[in-house]
Amino acid sequence: MPQKLSPDIITAAIAGFEAQKQHIDSKIAELRTMLDNRHAAAEAPKRKRRISTVSRRRMVLAQKKRWAAIKGRSQAISLARPELAKRRISEEGMKRIIAATKQRWALKRAEEAKAKRAVAKRTGARNAMLRAA
Repeated sequence: MPQKLSPDIITAAIAGFEAQKQHIDSKIAELRTMLDNRHAAAEAPKRKRRISTVSRRRMVLAQKKRWAAIKGRSQAISLARPELAKRRISEEGMKRIIAATKQRWALKRAEEAKAKRAVAKRTGARNAMLRAA
C-alpha cells in the first residue's frame, strides 16, 4: 500500500537531494581542475639537461677526432687522459699508520676493561648487600 507523503516531507527530501547535487558538482569541478592542471604540467617546458665539464671535454675531443679522420689528418687526437703515476705509501708511513692503529685499539680495549671492572665492582657490592640482608 503506497504511503502518503506530506508536503513537508517532500520539501525536505528535495532540499536534501539539492544539497547532495551541489556537493557532487563541487567534487566534479575539483576533478576537472586537477585534470586541467595535469595537462598544463605535461605541456610545461622541461629543464635543459646539464652536462658536466668532464663529459663536455670528452665530447669535444671525440668531435675533433672525427673531424681529423674525415679530413685525413695523420695525427689522431687521444681521448685518454695522460697517465698519472700511481702514488704509493712509503714503508715508513705504513709503519706509522700500523703503530697508530695499534695504539688506538689498545686505548679502546683499556676503556672497555675499565668499564667492565666498574660494572663488576657495582654488581659485586650489590650482591654483597643482598647477601648481608
